[in-house]
Amino acid sequence: MKRIDPENLSLKDKVIYINRVAKVVKGGRRFSFSALVAVGDGNGYVGVGKGKAGEVPEAIRKAIEQAKRKLIKVPIKSGSIPHEITGKYGAGKVVMRPNREGTGLIAGGAVRAIMEVAGVHNIVAKSIGTHNPFTTVRATLDGLSKLKDSESVTKRTSKTEEE
Repeated sequence: MKRIDPENLSLKDKVIYINRVAKVVKGGRRFSFSALVAVGDGNGYVGVGKGKAGEVPEAIRKAIEQAKRKLIKVPIKSGSIPHEITGKYGAGKVVMRPNREGTGLIAGGAVRAIMEVAGVHNIVAKSIGTHNPFTTVRATLDGLSKLKDSESVTKRTSKTEEE
């Protein structure tokens, strides 16, 4: 899969989760922060990154840089996804169903943030299993990366869109 260049896209970012991590050392506790951030252009490109640092803004900056390096293209059909898909990662499973115009974005926490920055407006998503945001995000990206648009399927199988 070829790498997507983030320079010619107008990306917006959304912080999904910030976690304070404590490391116990001889003199006491050392605190650091991990941030989970989604970036997207609202038109089908989305990426997620995780950054760790001693300060929150630095962790967010690192997460945004990593997310820009991990962009994927999501096929969007009239504000929704082309077909139903299930994404899995570890104990997490995310079921995503397309819906008609006007339904809105019905999804929880981490899945909602990814769909907002990706530009998906009409979808119903359910997170099953673990509700850990890191695992849920990976399961969501697994499902979105498996989506096929109708043009690529008709080209590959030589069937019409109705079939």
